[in-house]
Amino acid sequence: MSFSELDVTRRTRKGNFLKQIDQLIDWDSIEKAIAEHYSPISDAAGRPAYSGLLLFKMLLVGIWNGGLSDESVEDMANSNLHVMRFLGLSLEDDVPDHSVLSRFRTRLTVAQAWDRLLTQINQQIAVHDIAVKKGCHVDASITQSPRKPKTKPTYEVVSDREERDDEPNAKEAMRVIEVDQPGVDAEARWVKKGDKSVFGYKQHTVVDDNGLVLAVETTAANCHDSKPLLDLLDKANIQPGARIHADKAYSSQKHRDTLKSRGLKNGIQNKAMKNNPLSPRQLQRNRLITKARYVVERTFGSQARWFNAKILRYCGLAKAHAWHILLAIAYNLKRLPKLFVERQMITQI
Repeated sequence: MSFSELDVTRRTRKGNFLKQIDQLIDWDSIEKAIAEHYSPISDAAGRPAYSGLLLFKMLLVGIWNGGLSDESVEDMANSNLHVMRFLGLSLEDDVPDHSVLSRFRTRLTVAQAWDRLLTQINQQIAVHDIAVKKGCHVDASITQSPRKPKTKPTYEVVSDREERDDEPNAKEAMRVIEVDQPGVDAEARWVKKGDKSVFGYKQHTVVDDNGLVLAVETTAANCHDSKPLLDLLDKANIQPGARIHADKAYSSQKHRDTLKSRGLKNGIQNKAMKNNPLSPRQLQRNRLITKARYVVERTFGSQARWFNAKILRYCGLAKAHAWHILLAIAYNLKRLPKLFVERQMITQI
């Protein structure tokens, strides 16, 4: 250990959150999972490349500090001793610049690697006997995209063939298409939220009884909340016997039948139908489900408060999903130290 590393160790507080995470997570398996998709030997200038684990940790640091831009994360890694220690850097080491971070995030997004990293992190958490899957809670939240259309869409008529308009059957080949506006996220969509129209994506999430994120699906904002439910349950590998809590937006005979066929307990709220109001018993059941599923609302609320999660910095469905998974990983790790202490206290009683 060099003198500079000793100095960094001496000047960092032992109970710091980043040190706690390092003590609870074995990063070797995470590094191996990242290396399957990102393991360059050298950069464009021929210098040794930065490790994927270092870049992954930098992304987490940015989210934990309020959803910082890549440039701000670079600055923090250069000036904050706690962050430097967490990243495994010494005072003499160069810090990856923001462009390296951006390329790393894009590489893993193209490789569709983020879901597996969430699974790897959750496996690390499971080692401490914290994750609870007896009750699972599903909901959706909207992430706004600032790259919304500034004006009404314009359209143009195009022809699939090179025939003149006055030639026979030429008009049958005509079609109307929407003209793409520069700077607009073409994969995001509008949705009505109360009295307000919102442009962006939906983050469909399933959490356990602690509110830890088990799986995430991302769709355009105009997708109905209930549509990705079965895909979420498959991705989260929910075992038979678990109760699935969800609000009345997920109420359908298809979902009830599917839950039953999988051996899952139905915790979906009842929905009133035309000329068929809910009975007092059904209303009481809905209230009990509301009390049970507050944890998923807490997860969304905490992500918004801690990480500035409601505004998307990136463009496109794939990058929006990468952002949602990074939020899930950052949230689970943020909660880990406290949940670990609470678990230790329970086992000692």
